[in-house]
Amino acid sequence: MRFNALRELYGRKPLKVVPPSPNLSDYYAINVFTKDKMQQYLSKEAFRAFSAAVDKGTLFDQNVADQIASGMQRWAKERGATHYTHWFQPLTDGTAEKHDGFIDFGDDNQLIERFSGKVLIQQEPDASSFPSGGIRNTFEARGYTAWDLSSPAFVVGSTLCIPTIFISYTGEALDYKTPLLKALSAVDKIAVEVCQYFDKNITKVTTNLGWEQEYFLVDTALYNARPDLCMTGRTLMGHSSAKEQQLDDHYFGSIPERVTAYMRDLEIEAHKLGIPLKTRHNEVAPNQFEFAPIFEEANLANDHNQLVMDLMKRIARKHHFQVLLHEKPFASVNGSGKHNNWSLCTDTGINLFSPAKNPKGNMLFITFLVNVMAAVYKHQDLLRASIMNAGNVYRLGANEAPPAILSVFLGQNLSRMLDNLVEKVGDSKMTPEEKTALKLGIARIPDIMLDNTDRNRTSPFAFTGNRFEFRAVGSSANCAASIIALNAAVAHQLTQFKADVDALIAKGKSKDESIFKVLKTLIIESKPVRFEGDGYSEEWRKEAEKRGLTNITSAPEAIGKYLSDSSKEVLIGMGVFNEVELRGRVEVEYEKFSKKVQIESRILGDLAINHIVPTAVSYQNRLIENLCGLKQLFDSKEFDELAADRKDLIREISLHVTAIKKLSKRMIEERYQANTSECEKRKAELYDSTVRPTMLELRSHIDELELVIDDDIWPLPKYRELLFAK
Repeated sequence: MRFNALRELYGRKPLKVVPPSPNLSDYYAINVFTKDKMQQYLSKEAFRAFSAAVDKGTLFDQNVADQIASGMQRWAKERGATHYTHWFQPLTDGTAEKHDGFIDFGDDNQLIERFSGKVLIQQEPDASSFPSGGIRNTFEARGYTAWDLSSPAFVVGSTLCIPTIFISYTGEALDYKTPLLKALSAVDKIAVEVCQYFDKNITKVTTNLGWEQEYFLVDTALYNARPDLCMTGRTLMGHSSAKEQQLDDHYFGSIPERVTAYMRDLEIEAHKLGIPLKTRHNEVAPNQFEFAPIFEEANLANDHNQLVMDLMKRIARKHHFQVLLHEKPFASVNGSGKHNNWSLCTDTGINLFSPAKNPKGNMLFITFLVNVMAAVYKHQDLLRASIMNAGNVYRLGANEAPPAILSVFLGQNLSRMLDNLVEKVGDSKMTPEEKTALKLGIARIPDIMLDNTDRNRTSPFAFTGNRFEFRAVGSSANCAASIIALNAAVAHQLTQFKADVDALIAKGKSKDESIFKVLKTLIIESKPVRFEGDGYSEEWRKEAEKRGLTNITSAPEAIGKYLSDSSKEVLIGMGVFNEVELRGRVEVEYEKFSKKVQIESRILGDLAINHIVPTAVSYQNRLIENLCGLKQLFDSKEFDELAADRKDLIREISLHVTAIKKLSKRMIEERYQANTSECEKRKAELYDSTVRPTMLELRSHIDELELVIDDDIWPLPKYRELLFAK
């Protein structure tokens, strides 16, 4: 079976990819209903009403909604659309869509094409089978999607897609977009208030996101020959290949021709959808690659990441590839993450994480830098909860990705500058000399930053010059989960910062002195989270424990931190979730974890008993037949000498087969015990503490058999084939 698949694979040739035009500008965003297209297809009245609704949150009436819908329909039909859908992001870690045709009955019962403003703005999809964590019962099917005006409509194939939020009949959020929009709004509001300490012209702060998407490519023929890959996205067994990533020869290496054709095809389709993909390269592990776009506003960037993950899979099939977005598809090589490059920018053109050329601008920079650092320190468990899932638990802390310990990397020079600031700020009223020294030191920040160019790949939250890079997010995750937690934590911290500053001003201290005093307190308080060294080292784990930093490697334990008092103060206090929504979301995460481990366990058991054991026994029988033949040919002394190694091999195979059967039976019992629990938290804990360890033990016996059984009869493609087939 494996060799037939390989013969098919090695006969493949790259598809020829021809862009619709040699000039990117000729087709970029051609399938997006952008504002310039709106001006062509809408009346001035409708366009102004739409712009006001997006920029100022004003409402427009039904007449305007109908005009927008009509214009959008005309544009979409010209792009080949015959259907429309409300495109949303339920808690399944994917996207959802229900297609309806532009068809209706007119007043005279004649068929007509129609798309009304009412349908554009709101629809009622069946919500019964989407996860809700108990917010609504299965028999309660009603849910609502509502148009997100801030993210443009687009056409995919023959369908007009309208980005929407998704809520329950009783109004609770059942998606990622709704709380993301609330978290973005929360940061905008308080960040503007803090910015106005320094610049009254700032009236809006926008969150920007630049994601980096890592992934593996596997040939379709080999993928189809691995049931574990097909069903779970990762290999549940497989001995390491003799050559993997140890030579570091794949990283940034020459991209294989067939992969380049796939990448080019994906870029073209992404550019048509207005997704600004810019970077592509080989990643560290064999057959691992990465895409990255230019930064965008976070809500739009998140929509684009969801679109890209879907595009990657669909376009890969054309090139006879399968995309693996699992965080750890292969046990012995690096897994895949999604680095979220996060920044805050003002409507006056200031990046709040970029140093300025004057003390006032640098005070703004320091204020936001220190508050973000304090937010990560105070709410490290919340941030970890936002990135932990059944796949990422195999990746974090595996000496290939950021550890589960949340720390902040600033670089030695910037970190030293913060320490100097603490030393210069006195405990009593600041003297003119202290103020002058501070301003002189702050003015030097751009010079300091010139030397702060190194990056720490082991840091989960690193400052990289004009942004923070949240490196610990999993490859398959919805970016929104981490951005919701991060923005809510920063909004909460900025709210406390402003309250503390205003309290000092009310006591008669100057504004600058009040800001300095509060910043000094925050720098001292959050210093334990600053770390410049090797996050993989055992020394750091010990040091982090001394500093009071948590190191939670269990997914269920991490997920539970969503419901800690401090997390609820952030998420509920900032209006991102209510109590029902938050508890429902946590239940969903527990359930997803349990079900993913359950599926993996079932498939591993099936492969072990129905594929591996029969193969092992068959090979063992061949060895026994060989022994019988040797016994007939040689006398007992010669036979004992010649047969010793074969007897040992037969015994070794028997031991592994016996262990596999025993462990498979135990795994079934452990699943049964876990499934009897009606508490989703307890069920997840049991799957984590009993089923997962048994799976790892079972795998070890299978991997040992792979080393000794005849390669010609081994039933599954091996790592050397999966990782090095192009």
